[in-house]
Amino acid sequence: MRLLVGVNGSERALGGLEEVVDRARQAGDELTVAVYSSDDAVAATEEAVRDRLETLDVDATVETVTGQPGSRLVELAETDDYDRIVLSGGQTSPLGKIQFDSVIEFVLLNAHTTVTLIR
Repeated sequence: MRLLVGVNGSERALGGLEEVVDRARQAGDELTVAVYSSDDAVAATEEAVRDRLETLDVDATVETVTGQPGSRLVELAETDDYDRIVLSGGQTSPLGKIQFDSVIEFVLLNAHTTVTLIR
């Protein structure tokens, strides 16, 4: 299975990446990590992702997503024929409902491929 993993540089996303790597190893999945962040932090985020992948001793493609990250992730998944998009995030509101950031919400509402959310 071909997985597209969106990582924004947060500790939650980097921790989620470790979880995805563990599961992908067991299943023999192919990983591509799509890095997105604010313009001034994207280089640092990409470096953190590459360091984490090296520490985990995994062979994965790393791509930097520019522009609107949600639409770019959906576009990449469709154009490059990924089987699943994996994202980390979501907060629980005081009323117990899950709240998503704009990237996750866009991907969930617009992707034609399966989306997995790691919380």
